[in-house]
Amino acid sequence: MKVDYDLAIIGGGPAGLSAAIYAARGGLKTAVFEKGIIGGQIVLTADIENYPGFEENMDGFALMDKMKKQADKFKTEFIMEEIKSLELDKEIKTLRTEENKYQVKTVMLATGANPRKLGVDGEKRLTGRGVSYCATCDGALYRDKIVAVVGGGDSAVEEALFLTKFAKKVYIIHRRDQLRAVKIVQERAFKNDKIEIVWDSVVKKIEGKDFLETLKLHNKKTGKDSDLKVDGVFIYVGVNPGNELVHGKVEMDEQGFIITDKQMRTNIPGVYAVGDLRQKELRQVVTAAADGAIGAFFAEKWIEEHK
Repeated sequence: MKVDYDLAIIGGGPAGLSAAIYAARGGLKTAVFEKGIIGGQIVLTADIENYPGFEENMDGFALMDKMKKQADKFKTEFIMEEIKSLELDKEIKTLRTEENKYQVKTVMLATGANPRKLGVDGEKRLTGRGVSYCATCDGALYRDKIVAVVGGGDSAVEEALFLTKFAKKVYIIHRRDQLRAVKIVQERAFKNDKIEIVWDSVVKKIEGKDFLETLKLHNKKTGKDSDLKVDGVFIYVGVNPGNELVHGKVEMDEQGFIITDKQMRTNIPGVYAVGDLRQKELRQVVTAAADGAIGAFFAEKWIEEHK
């Protein structure tokens, strides 16, 4: 059987690019399959200040461009095709796109995670009309306007701070009485005059005729409802794993994140999962890159052992 690649990496975000660098540098014929933009969701991040080795902040696009060039240097092939189906149960794996079929020795799943929706009335209808999941993409549209951010973790508070560059007022709506973001980020938010935090509250409904006009809020402590007039809302309430390709094929936890061992191996021999798709405690660029390096190292070992 003709084998096209030693390692096929599905997803071109930080985990996938890191895996490509390590695998290609290690001598594996490596391909990265990406249906969208190389770099993944991190390219939408305006400021990265905690990736080791860069004392000056950089945006996500710049960091991913550097990773892509490094992978290119080691002869990684980038295939801009969407994987439609996978056959993983045999020693040689099969990947199918609309156009082609590929035979590979190992597969690395690096499809990341997508923003979780609130699931409230009006959210879907007004997405793109005041409802957004990306402050970096849409923040400039709200210059001198009033916006809200839903969530209390790192992403929510960091994006609220970013939005103060444009908006005249930024509300952070959080279901608890304290934020979950790291302390340094919390402190920046508390000191910013443009930010006001709405504690113990959830969004019940998103209202507006053609564009967002009002958020219907419910206070979980008092039980009272209220209206908040805003021009835009940015939702950061967690992520859902991009597991559609392998649902029912590999072992997952209750939330749909893929379970791996410390070598990034799934329950199927020769199949690895890395980055935000994987069951893990911390989802950051640096941990995604580490996952990719580890997975590539052990994929190379697996290939050597199964020659």
